[in-house]
Amino acid sequence: MALCYRFKHILYHFLLIFSISFILFNLAGCDRLILKRPVPKDLNLIKIPSSQYPDFSDDMAYNGLKESILQSISYLNKIPSDRKFTFGEDVFDTGYMLKSMKHFMAFIETNPLQQDLNRFIAQHYQVYQSKGYDSQKQVLFTGYYEPVLKGNPTQSDEYRFPVYKRPDDLITIDLSLFSSRYTGRKIIGRFFEETIIPYYERKEIENDPFFEKKARPIAWAQDPVDLFFLHIQGSGKMLFPNGDLIRVHYHSSNGRPYRSIGKYLIDEGKIPLSEMSMQAIRSYLKDHPEEVQTVLYFNPSYVFFEIIEDGPIGCIQTKLIPGRSIALDKQVFPLSALAFIETKKPVIDGKGEIQNWSNLSRFVMNHDTGGAIKGPGRVDLFWGDGAYAEIAAGHLKHPGKLYFIILSKDI
Repeated sequence: MALCYRFKHILYHFLLIFSISFILFNLAGCDRLILKRPVPKDLNLIKIPSSQYPDFSDDMAYNGLKESILQSISYLNKIPSDRKFTFGEDVFDTGYMLKSMKHFMAFIETNPLQQDLNRFIAQHYQVYQSKGYDSQKQVLFTGYYEPVLKGNPTQSDEYRFPVYKRPDDLITIDLSLFSSRYTGRKIIGRFFEETIIPYYERKEIENDPFFEKKARPIAWAQDPVDLFFLHIQGSGKMLFPNGDLIRVHYHSSNGRPYRSIGKYLIDEGKIPLSEMSMQAIRSYLKDHPEEVQTVLYFNPSYVFFEIIEDGPIGCIQTKLIPGRSIALDKQVFPLSALAFIETKKPVIDGKGEIQNWSNLSRFVMNHDTGGAIKGPGRVDLFWGDGAYAEIAAGHLKHPGKLYFIILSKDI
């Protein structure tokens, strides 16, 4: 924890007595502090017979698939061998996950034809489908990417918007240490009068002239809207005037709930639902600079960053692979697992405009999570960086299907 000595001293003496009992019992109705228990995992993935398997095909011709599997293998090699991974009613340990992935990777390296791929999976693998958000087992696909911001290592009239490191007074508490009922749950706040209270929200942070005393800026951004979308994406690159480039990555947040400014603009009648995209939000804010603060402050969530050498990095601390890494609710789906998705992808012309949407079907890996990615009906696909990635991530909002694949127990 990034706590100064006086906070540590007080926290160690009073936290067990005052803070946890106050949070768990007296503030049970506070959504910012007490999170609802997740839906049982065995209700979210449904084992399907081979007759219902999708038609497995890979629109990326297996490019990047081996690399993405190796990222999951790297994660699995670092965790306890008895860690459990739940697929519907079935549970597998780390060793079995490794066996399943290595067996699949060895076959993919032969660059199989589609009919051979389908035969191989039917003979060797069990398939589980997400129950999704409706009776058709559909899931909603969105996308994210790695943006590039104009920035500067020091503050100036042109670069006025700080990219903060984690504040010294921010406290993270793992609730599972106090009760197994809260396994995988945590709260984020700050110490105040012998208890823990919610951390400052976005508006408070950005209007505090002394916040730099709590959190040192990594760099300074040129545009507040660009910085806001860096918070949403979770990682990105900053290009300095001298040509230097640094990569910044999510380190922690203020623990406040994420609220969509896209939904806000729709509800306020600013942008029609049919036209909503990241690009539409940017265009609206550019045309209405007087509304920028009001719109951005609607989302009280705030992200703090760190500098990394390579990346971007997912929640399992491995590199995200463009087109292959997805973000899911880590309380619902098995981390690092092999999956297969079906949705849509944009087809763009030479001017960067979307002409139509074509079918997307490919193997992916569960490498990441996100504050807005909750439940069995949401998938966020990582597109990488560049112009196409920004377009795809900004416009993708399509239904589709999500499947998980693991080696059959009798293999």
